[in-house]
Amino acid sequence: MLRSGTSIGANTREAQRGVSTKDFKNKFGIALKEADETIYWIDILEATGRAVPQGMRDRCEELIRILVAIIKNS
Repeated sequence: MLRSGTSIGANTREAQRGVSTKDFKNKFGIALKEADETIYWIDILEATGRAVPQGMRDRCEELIRILVAIIKNS
C-alpha cells in the first residue's frame, strides 16, 4: 500500500513536467491506476482485520475523482 500510495504523488509531480499533453495525461493515468490499486490494498487490509486509518478510503476515492476530472479536462 505504501508503494502504490506514494506512486500517486510521484506520478502527478512528474506529470506537471510533462513534455506534451499526451505525456501529461499518461502520467495522470498511471497515478489513477495507482490510486485504484491503493483502494485494493485498503480492501485487503480491511478484509484481514488490519487497521486502516479512518477516512483513508474516502480520501483515496476523492483523489480518484480529482484525477479523472484532470484527465478528462486536459
